[in-house]
Amino acid sequence: MGVEAMARIPYPNLDDLDPEVGAFMKRIDPMINVFHMMAHAETAVRPFMRLGNALLFKGELDDVLREIVILRVGHVTGSTYEVHQHRIVGRNCGMTEEQIDGVADGSKAVVFDERQKLAIRMVDEVIADVRMSDETFNEAVEIFNSREITEILIVIGFYNMIAGVLENLQVEIEAPGLVDNPLKRAKPG
Repeated sequence: MGVEAMARIPYPNLDDLDPEVGAFMKRIDPMINVFHMMAHAETAVRPFMRLGNALLFKGELDDVLREIVILRVGHVTGSTYEVHQHRIVGRNCGMTEEQIDGVADGSKAVVFDERQKLAIRMVDEVIADVRMSDETFNEAVEIFNSREITEILIVIGFYNMIAGVLENLQVEIEAPGLVDNPLKRAKPG
């Protein structure tokens, strides 16, 4: 679980949680720090994990586009943990190192196609102003279907929320080599 002394609040002891929640959390493998910290929100952790799993494993967005959106949220919000973990996930989903690095440069990066650049602009505008510009929205309607637009917006909101938790609680990155794929088996109930 990494060096736990640096987080602003201690990670919960899973045995001290409601027995049902504790049993649910003990099935998560790998138990990365973000999941462990979220267990403090006992009534929300299961719905949180289910929504995350729906976005990561059951959405219509292709994996690379989804990871570009998540990484851009991490960069825009300054969430070191989120960027670190999703650089790994991005690699495992087929992103090139140039794409992973290019997310920090935003929509001007030459490694992205028009759909990917548009998704990055959507992230930037939604995080900055909540509502994207009419120009960006109209372009999104031309390029993405309604489900894809909605999923991009939900992914932006979900990972913006996570970034807020990670940064405010100073959840630290796991020790090197501990987690080679944060999403390997993190799909409980």
